[in-house]
Amino acid sequence: MDISEPKIEKKEILILDDDNFNSSNVCIVTGASMGIGRATAVAAAANGLMTVGLDINEEEGQKTVEIAREMGGQMVFIKTDLCKDEDMDRAVAEAAKLGSIKYVANIAGIQHIDPIENFPMEKFDYMIRLMLRAPFYLSKLTIPHMKRSNDGTGAIGNMASVHAHICTLNKPAYNITKFGLRALAQSISAEGGGKIRGFTVSTGFVRTALALKQIPAQAEQRGITPEEVVRDVMMGFSRIKEMMKPIEVGNLFVFGFSRFAKYLIGGDLLFDGGMVLTYAEKKADQG
Repeated sequence: MDISEPKIEKKEILILDDDNFNSSNVCIVTGASMGIGRATAVAAAANGLMTVGLDINEEEGQKTVEIAREMGGQMVFIKTDLCKDEDMDRAVAEAAKLGSIKYVANIAGIQHIDPIENFPMEKFDYMIRLMLRAPFYLSKLTIPHMKRSNDGTGAIGNMASVHAHICTLNKPAYNITKFGLRALAQSISAEGGGKIRGFTVSTGFVRTALALKQIPAQAEQRGITPEEVVRDVMMGFSRIKEMMKPIEVGNLFVFGFSRFAKYLIGGDLLFDGGMVLTYAEKKADQG
């Protein structure tokens, strides 16, 4: 099973016809230095949006810019610590100079594997700040820009997970943040009057560095081999025994931002290979 992070190919990018997908409109993407964030930034840029990538990793962020430009898109990178309000203030102010902020993709995240009784509180606090507070604060900063745009519309997409639907072992902070991001999307939509939309994207395991780094810890804690972690733990409940590519997730954000998703208001795009469904069936069988 190939679990290396795949290269983004232009033929795999979903290109949509949308009048708002132009270089006068800005799409902010967090976590843009790698994985799903990189793929989403590239996909947004390829669709004609002026894309602004935010991340702490400047070296990899600039690589994302290069990929986006190779795909014919426009993108800039702003080094940003998402745990610092002043950094986010500056990033949004800089992004607003490039055009009208219309879209935000909150993707940045990390993982830590530990049961609740062993979970380090400094790691919990960091994950909450990075993966829940930062998306909330960026929404607070950007919604006024969306309201002032030419048609008063905008969309904020949050990277959730199957862990926004089910809670698996030893991922309490991750589970909490992902459920929280669904609540944030619904709160944005409740206040948005149908013009400012919030939505989430929920996937199973994606072939990213974040997923790959989980394998050794999962193997050690469960007392199984890394191969068994991938086959039986990560993909065990999925009907498709293959991890998604990051660009496949980036395409979901592009769709969610587009005119084709005008009824996606507070909703969740669950693309998980049947993982949540089969998880529920498995539990029902065991019950």
